[in-house]
Order: sequence, then structure tokens, then C-alpha cells
Amino acid sequence: MTLDSERERPDDLVQSVARAFRVLEVVTRFPGLPVKAIARRSGLNLSTTYHLVRTLAYEGYVTRLKDGTYDVGEQVSHRFYEQLGSLGRGPDTREVLRHLAQSSGYSAYLGRISAGRVVVVDYAEAPGSPYIEDLERGLDVSAHATALGKALLLGMSRRERHELVVDAGMRKFTTRTAADMISLDAQLARLRPDGVVEEHGEFRNDIACAAHLVPRRPGDDTSWAVGLSIPGEVVPPHARRELSLVAGDLAGV
Repeated sequence: MTLDSERERPDDLVQSVARAFRVLEVVTRFPGLPVKAIARRSGLNLSTTYHLVRTLAYEGYVTRLKDGTYDVGEQVSHRFYEQLGSLGRGPDTREVLRHLAQSSGYSAYLGRISAGRVVVVDYAEAPGSPYIEDLERGLDVSAHATALGKALLLGMSRRERHELVVDAGMRKFTTRTAADMISLDAQLARLRPDGVVEEHGEFRNDIACAAHLVPRRPGDDTSWAVGLSIPGEVVPPHARRELSLVAGDLAGV
């Protein structure tokens, strides 16, 4: 197997497929662009880009917004979820999340580190939680501002988590969000990887989140975390208990 940097251009390269992937990569990296901007960033002419975007939209890989710009379509997150499922987190995890949402009364999330980002792998909604548009399957989650992200950071070395956070950036979501690595390191130093991690209004005002790192199974080199989103400032004791139990259950899935 060769490294990506060593890949050679195949003699039978299908240009239309290569161009379609180029367009999809641009939309993924820069959502909310009009076709003209997509064409410019992908290095294609406007007519070709227009036809490719329409095809990708028909297949569900991009979606046209009301203002005429384009965003990633639901098929991308579906393919992403299927890939993650093939890595050892299959349908059983969804049932565990549904149980957690039902027993706690709050929406439950499963996350992991993928390509240097904290990503929501799956979730189960509950009526007791507010809708948070950034906590959708397949989306990046800010590691420094969310309980899910912080739980995963606890499973990494100091150097690894510094690289991840610095590369992703430390956006200030609320006045409580940690704005630098010194502040974040101080927070993490008070937490334990085998305990419940909480954040209160750091990602969204008037919303608290709690998460727990899933213990690794023998031979598993992937870190997972399970979390809950809770309205208000307080994480109820029963939610903490359920998180701890479910983290143990997921370790055995």
C-alpha cells in the first residue's frame, strides 16, 4: 500500500469523477458558496461546475440552500457513519444511545476523534434537550468548548491534544469558553478520564453538557465518548449516573 503523497495518476483516470470529487471537497471545506465561487476554488469552468453540482445535489451529496448557495448533503454524513460503523461501532451503539436518552430524559451523543477533529458519530434525541444544530451526525464538534470534546481530550497525551486544539482553533462561543491552551489545560487538570466531564454554558448559553470517555477495549486504538445535552446550568445526579453506566456498556459493545 502506498502513502497518499506517493499516489500516481492512473492511466484510466475518469475526469468527470475526479472533477466531481473536487467539487465535493470544496463544498465540504467551504460550505455556503455559490456555484461561481465553487468553480473558482475547484479550478473548473462555470458550465462544468454547474452540471456537477446539479448531479451531486440530485444524488444528495450537496444541498442547495434558499439563497442559492450550496452545503454538504445528508448522503455525506450517511457514508461517514457507515464507515465509522465498519470500524467496530455498529447498530448496537444506537440502541445504547436510545436507552441513555430514554433513561436520562436528555439527547445522547456518541463522538470520536477522526482526522484530527472531534466528530459526532451518532445521536438519539429526547424531548428534554434543546436542539443544538452543531451536534449532528458527521459534524465537527469544538473540542475545547464541549464536554464531549473535553472527555476525548482526556484520553490523549498533552502534546496530541495541543496539536488537535491549536489546529482546529479556539473559537469563543460564549463568555465562558476557554480562550487559550493555558485555561483549557487548567480545566483538564481538574478532571479524570474515568469520570464525568461537565461544561456549563461554554458552548451555548443556558445549556449544560456532560460526557464520559468510553474505556478502551483490548486492541482498540480509537477513543470514544458519550455525552448528554441538558437545558439550564445543572447536570442532574441521575444523568451523571446514567452516563457512567452507559460508558461501561459501550466498552463492551
